[in-house]
Amino acid sequence: MMASGILRSLAALGLAALLGACAHAPGAGPVPPTDPAQIGELRPGLLRGYLDRSVLPDSLALLPEPPASGSAAQAEDEATYRATRPQLAGPRGALAKADARLDFPTATGAFACAAHLDITPQATPHLYTLMRRTLVDAGLSTYRAKDHYKRTRPFAAHQDGSCTPEEEPKLAKDGSYPSGHAALGWAWALVLSELMPDRTDALQQRGYAFGQSRVVCGVHWQSDVEAGRVVGAAAVARLHADPVFEAQMRAAEGEIRAARAAGRGTRADCAAEAAALKP
Repeated sequence: MMASGILRSLAALGLAALLGACAHAPGAGPVPPTDPAQIGELRPGLLRGYLDRSVLPDSLALLPEPPASGSAAQAEDEATYRATRPQLAGPRGALAKADARLDFPTATGAFACAAHLDITPQATPHLYTLMRRTLVDAGLSTYRAKDHYKRTRPFAAHQDGSCTPEEEPKLAKDGSYPSGHAALGWAWALVLSELMPDRTDALQQRGYAFGQSRVVCGVHWQSDVEAGRVVGAAAVARLHADPVFEAQMRAAEGEIRAARAAGRGTRADCAAEAAALKP
């Protein structure tokens, strides 16, 4: 599924009804579900989040206004945009294009090297579910500001290309500030760091790079990405008050211990990823 379709659909599919926190299935006990049929979907492949819309972080209240035209901050955004254009055609651009994909199971691969673990519905169903559901909560949390400011994306402002030309017609109609990808990428990095504290540096470096991929793609300004990280962190803070999320975290911890005890790692091409991210 196209990333812009996923993020945009979060704001369009009857959120008040669709995004209620999932209750435990009868008889399931304290272990939260991993079956999409029990959790519920916004559309095929896109699970409900943990949080009701009424308790999502308010990005419009959290964030300052985006840089104004002619301001020093906008000049910095423009300079970063120009500086990253040469990366688009190289390995960093290829990684940015891969990071744009939010369909599962593809999306979890972005953190396989940092976690040194393949996150799959078969081997780590609770961890996999955490990533699917937090995507929705973090992504949705950006939309009050997105829809209010309706900031033009850099590729549209410059009539330039991006790393996902097939998504450009939709992205051009979707607000740039703050970045949904940066919000959910940072949320994933924070959640995974809690579960794998020994991998914190690698996971947060990857979460940071995941947001920067949107700048490399030309679909977000640097200030969009920085604001997205604030919203992602706010979403994770709020998630910790949700009992289903907390129970899923505990279940995921057990999966990670079992995976490590079994010597399972990742089959991802980590050397290629490291080369693409090399300064």
